[in-house]
Amino acid sequence: MTIRTILAAISGGVASEGAIETACGLAQRFGAHVEGLHVKVDPADVLPLLGTGIGVPMYGDLLRMAEEQAAESAGRAKSAFAAAIARHSLPQRARPTAPSGGVAGDASAAWREELGFASAVVARRARFFDLVVLGRSGRVTDTPYSDAIEQTILEAGRPVLIAPLRVGPPPCDTVVVAWNDSASAARAVASAMPFLRRAQEVHVVSAGKAGARPNEELAEYFAWHGITATSHPVTPVEGVQIGELLIAVARDCGADLFVMGGYGHALWREVLFGGASRHILATARLPLLITH
Repeated sequence: MTIRTILAAISGGVASEGAIETACGLAQRFGAHVEGLHVKVDPADVLPLLGTGIGVPMYGDLLRMAEEQAAESAGRAKSAFAAAIARHSLPQRARPTAPSGGVAGDASAAWREELGFASAVVARRARFFDLVVLGRSGRVTDTPYSDAIEQTILEAGRPVLIAPLRVGPPPCDTVVVAWNDSASAARAVASAMPFLRRAQEVHVVSAGKAGARPNEELAEYFAWHGITATSHPVTPVEGVQIGELLIAVARDCGADLFVMGGYGHALWREVLFGGASRHILATARLPLLITH
């Protein structure tokens, strides 16, 4: 897999900076095209949720206020994206340079706005990109996840990178992979290959049965791709969440990217973000690359 297209969902709020800077930095690193997507809330869809006890004059006032707020958010998002692509010297381009696609190393950017609910629009649009970058706000940190994050991870069918609030260099140098010998973990490793090939250090952290010994089969798979990985088996500790132990290892390794699978089956709301996945998404401050 190569990363040639990146979708950056930009709300215009406090989470925007992390998503924008991470996406633009990765576009430069991979020579990719980045699309900044802002989803404007349609007040006509939201106001009916307030109930039927609103009079016509009040409804009109609320509608105008909602439209003004939506326009302000869209303006902030577009301005922030324009400033970022200027800083990163990304030319604006809406189409590939040739019918066969863009030239490798030819990074570019484009802006797009759509109307609707962000969680649904981002998840649908993400299917046409190699990587999706979402921002993390203070609310997301406190609440474990937002609707846009959970729906995109579950429904997009693409790897999702959760950017931190404070952004450093593009996350590629030291990558930590959470491995539990599952199909989700295998998909996460495959999605992370563009990062793993460029990494200076790769670490594999596992717990429980998968962490009983270094995984020789995974090491052999990495070796075929020219990747040398260091294994870190983690012994469960009573009273300490597995996710906390995994993140502690990642911090000790100096990780700038944490790769994990999004686990879930039928009862996805309880399972996908339950256990280790939920704890890591809620507490980790480093970039997370999640594949469901």
